[in-house]
Amino acid sequence: MAELWFAAAIWLVTHLGISSTPLRGVLVNTIGQGAYLGLYSLVAAGSLGYLIWVYPSVPSFDYLWLPNPDLYWAAKITMPVAFILLVGGFMVRNPTNVGMSISDTPEAIEQAREMAKGVTRITRHPLQWAIVIWGVGHVIANGDWVSVIFFSTLALLGLIGGYLIDRKKAIALGAGWDAYAAVTSNLPFAAIVSGRNPLVAKELALPVLVGALVYGLVFYFHEAITGAIII
Repeated sequence: MAELWFAAAIWLVTHLGISSTPLRGVLVNTIGQGAYLGLYSLVAAGSLGYLIWVYPSVPSFDYLWLPNPDLYWAAKITMPVAFILLVGGFMVRNPTNVGMSISDTPEAIEQAREMAKGVTRITRHPLQWAIVIWGVGHVIANGDWVSVIFFSTLALLGLIGGYLIDRKKAIALGAGWDAYAAVTSNLPFAAIVSGRNPLVAKELALPVLVGALVYGLVFYFHEAITGAIII
């Protein structure tokens, strides 16, 4: 169990302790933006790979709540939503993506508003919320300490990540970001409920179709991929 806690801490520290602190600026100024992004990608992939490698190797005999087939539906219901957000996030331009910038010209500000389409009408952080939903669903469905630590760590980073990205982009992109943020929301559906952005069903048709297809494939091959049987 100690190694899992260590792997989870490494995963969190390498993200929150580098990309969201003054250390990021120091590294960028020292080695350059491109080299920093490459190095950060390697560190992120390595820490995630280590966490994933440790997870199945830790015996999961201690439970916070016992396995219950009724709770398995938490993952079955939430995972299609997570996949829709995940694949939909790659189908639209999104200024929260790494490397994308917005200038402060009137034309660019208007373009920023027009970027809020598809799943970004729901949330401007579809990837982060996909991870949150995936993590929470699997925490509920499993209940053992090992799974709770593993999936909670990923969900926590997804939840915090959206707020940290907002803070960094607001500083880096200025008025262009303000325009985009005005018609979107971090919290899913908040911009739609408040009337700042409409929900356009036809824009979600392809994300729903592809997301459902990916979910079906993952569901079918879940045991082969993870070793866990879905009941």
